[in-house]
Amino acid sequence: MKGRDEMGKTENNIVTVLVENNAGVLARVVSLFGRRGYNIESLTVATTKDKRTSYITIVVNGDKDILDQIIKQVSRLEETISVRPLEESRALSRELLLIKFAINDKTLTSIHEISSIYGATIVDLAPDTMIVELTSNTSKIDAFLSIMKKYDIIEICRTGVTALERDSQKLK
Repeated sequence: MKGRDEMGKTENNIVTVLVENNAGVLARVVSLFGRRGYNIESLTVATTKDKRTSYITIVVNGDKDILDQIIKQVSRLEETISVRPLEESRALSRELLLIKFAINDKTLTSIHEISSIYGATIVDLAPDTMIVELTSNTSKIDAFLSIMKKYDIIEICRTGVTALERDSQKLK
């Protein structure tokens, strides 16, 4: 959901940008946010099937006016091919979480069981540590981290959101 909720708070918005894959284009896009005081919550970038273009997914917190301003500013960049917001109800979004735990005989089974419930996978197991991978939507990853905070977390690495619109409409 975009804009302000019923309590008047701003919410996270997903903005997708298709750009020409030129050196410095990401820096130009990101600098627009910084100059206007908008904080980027999440940012992912990758080339598309056409190596001459890249797809940028940005999550930014704000209301409709902020979102409209961002879209206008990013649209003005020379390398921008298209920019548009993604409605949460029409988007499929995912993040990747890697989390390393210190383990012992007592915690190994518990961490494994909770990870299984969330659909997470153990990707590395050593005598004293375990690395778990979870790919899911942001709210599921947040819930998983909330449950797992009682264990001895050594390190967390979390990607930003990447998203596509569910229908077959092309990004133009």
